[in-house]
Amino acid sequence: MIFFAAVGFLIGSLDDLLVDIFWLARSLWKRVFIYTRHEAMTMATLPVARNTGPVAVFVPAWDEANVIGHMLRHCLKSWGNADFRIFVGCYSNDRATIMAVAAVAEQDERISMVIGANAGPTTKGDCLNAIWTAMLRQESVQGKSFKAVVLHDAEDVVHPGEIRLFDTMIDRFDLVQLPVLPLVNPHSRWVSGHYCDEFAEAHGKYLVVREAIGAAMPSAGVGCAFARAAIASIADQQDGLPFDPGCLTEDYELGLRIGALGGRGVFIHMADEAGGLVCTREYFPDTLDAAVRQKARWMTGIALAGWDRLGWHGSLAERWMRLRDRRAPLAAIILCCAYVSILLYGVIDIAHLMTGTNIAPLRPSLEILLTINAVLLLWRLAIRCAFVTRYYGWREGARSVPRAFLANIIAIMAARQAVFHYLRINSGHAPVWDKTAHHFPTELAREA
Repeated sequence: MIFFAAVGFLIGSLDDLLVDIFWLARSLWKRVFIYTRHEAMTMATLPVARNTGPVAVFVPAWDEANVIGHMLRHCLKSWGNADFRIFVGCYSNDRATIMAVAAVAEQDERISMVIGANAGPTTKGDCLNAIWTAMLRQESVQGKSFKAVVLHDAEDVVHPGEIRLFDTMIDRFDLVQLPVLPLVNPHSRWVSGHYCDEFAEAHGKYLVVREAIGAAMPSAGVGCAFARAAIASIADQQDGLPFDPGCLTEDYELGLRIGALGGRGVFIHMADEAGGLVCTREYFPDTLDAAVRQKARWMTGIALAGWDRLGWHGSLAERWMRLRDRRAPLAAIILCCAYVSILLYGVIDIAHLMTGTNIAPLRPSLEILLTINAVLLLWRLAIRCAFVTRYYGWREGARSVPRAFLANIIAIMAARQAVFHYLRINSGHAPVWDKTAHHFPTELAREA
């Protein structure tokens, strides 16, 4: 068991190390050859869009009465006079959310409430399709098409400059993804905090490398904009509806499908006028059960069902990225074997001490393998600590090291749940929107 876990860990660590090398090489190249001649673009130097146009913001909402009103008011205040309309998808059997949305919509005509034909909860894809249909009706009424479609969740804290940034970048790209940085929850430093660690590294490094090597850019489902024509091309292939209601990770798939059609995606890591980052912030699950359920949904949609639905197409870089996306269940098995083997090895040590016998030494080859893995583990933790420190400061960076253990436990528990979800879907059961409870920052809610 130790040997199996050690070999699996070595392969995964070398895979991560290769991503690190690509990121370091790209960062060095830009620092030496780009930033010595040109200053990095910021919101202060961002050019005006060549063909400015209205932006449609899609917000699917099931059981979001506690946050949706605060989120919408914050959007209206942050975006000011920007050219946008927010479409909020609701369900007829969710009266509390309907009332919360209606209270804001009465105050600003740029809020459009969409009540789908199906009772909730369905899937987020089904809700987004209802919003898409409502947007088409709005375009028919106003006699003008929207330039882009932006996705957000009901608990998102948006950045004031994102509409202007999307308006400019959609002139050149079919998908624009902004960083997503979880808010630090002081009441859940460990469970909620591990999301800070993972997103800091994923959106600080992984998506950067993914774009640099030419792989398709997956959407994170929030803080992202799609060119109107790009989504329409997907809809034309799916009976006029761009989002698959049978998919648990419709946002991730949409980005890859656009890439498969030749669309260009980009990850924008840009500073605003004050030196902050243009990004989307939100609170992530703060209990173990909620985190496991959310991770299980992601794992089911991306790693398991994604294999069936999207296959292994594209360039070598694209296949490599899809392999990384889908390795989570296998990684969970390897982690589980590693922890069990450590536990059993400890039990064997205790047994030998109690009986006064000597434990058999490890084979030299296994000792070498474990030494290499120990060095790679230290590198892995140092890299994660560096990225977390970059976005959250050194205290959270230091916490990211012990939080890695908790993240592994959550991944193992989520993998088990994901397998059962996957088998259930394959047996004919329709997927359901298994959402978690959301929170909106209290200080921003008061301001809005």
